[in-house]
Amino acid sequence: MLEGVNVALCVTGSIAAVRTVELAHELRRCGATVRTVMTESAQRIIHPWALEFATDRPVVTEITGSVEHVELCGHDGWADVVLIAPTTANTIGKIAAAIDDTPVTTCATTALGTDVPIVVAPAMHEPMYDHPGVLEAIERIESWGVTFVDPRVEEGKAKIASDDSIVLSLAQQTGSDPLADKHIVVTSGATAERIDPVRTITNRASGRTGRAVARACYVRGGNVTLVHDGTDVSYATVEQVESAREMIDAVERHAPMADALVSAAAISDYTTETRSEKVRSGQQLSIDLKPTPKLIDTIRDTHPNLPIVGFKLESDGDDDDLIEAARGPLDRADLSFVVANDTNVLGERQTRALLVGPNDHTEYVGSKTGLGLTIADQLATQLR
Repeated sequence: MLEGVNVALCVTGSIAAVRTVELAHELRRCGATVRTVMTESAQRIIHPWALEFATDRPVVTEITGSVEHVELCGHDGWADVVLIAPTTANTIGKIAAAIDDTPVTTCATTALGTDVPIVVAPAMHEPMYDHPGVLEAIERIESWGVTFVDPRVEEGKAKIASDDSIVLSLAQQTGSDPLADKHIVVTSGATAERIDPVRTITNRASGRTGRAVARACYVRGGNVTLVHDGTDVSYATVEQVESAREMIDAVERHAPMADALVSAAAISDYTTETRSEKVRSGQQLSIDLKPTPKLIDTIRDTHPNLPIVGFKLESDGDDDDLIEAARGPLDRADLSFVVANDTNVLGERQTRALLVGPNDHTEYVGSKTGLGLTIADQLATQLR
């Protein structure tokens, strides 16, 4: 997601600085090249050698005659983006006041003067984060185009955002945004049909592919609504649902405002009548199943012009059979394209898929993150 991106990781004197070794590793795992800048206070919390090891590059601990801030963040400088993580209340106030008395604030001042994107991840005690002067400084810095990754407010602390949230913000700042101003609805994960108050009928879908698509649409500038069975996420507005009917109803609510729908969820094909009391164990039991409505058919009937991306999962056959199976919903529901794959990718981090369009198909092999970006880019091309 950050392939080829040069990140200047600026570390200030919050105790969350201990998180930056793993953050640097994660940035590199996502394809970025990382160089670190540290304040004197940060060096009292974590040794520069740790970050030199994590980034495989020397750490800037002071501004010398080599004018490191200009080499990193000046016109034609090395950095594609400046990440200040963690960021203390002190540093936020200094940036807002154009005070540059540490290597980090000097880099921030230089980056602001050359329009290098800046991403800030605050970390401090909650009362400091709620200080009116800090809030005013954040608002002022944001008005200059700086992106803030909201902290997780827990246990009286404004804790640094997750590595995933930081990576997504960096990717959004450094990549293209062909889905800007587009509202994309994405369904993800498994649905479950209740048998009784305890038991359900469901499937093995993990939701990783759907979440990867939602993340990719966000990175490409989209406003994303994620309809799924999981928890809230930082990159989308979440509609939590359980059953196929709930998922269809949620998509129906958002479809009138949507520019496209990506139906990646593994929606239950069958449902049953829910019993009001728990079925006692140890007895013979028969369950009558009845088909659930098809989401893409339901949405196509009510929204004939909405671009829809479908998914088709098969358990056997070769690529020709998979393509033939994908063409069924493609033609029936007039889909933009169908992502077809085999059941052996369920729950796996790596995947293989065929993107089947009306006239051709392409193969994708790699991570689900990469598949999400491929789907988002192809959708953006069609929306243009």
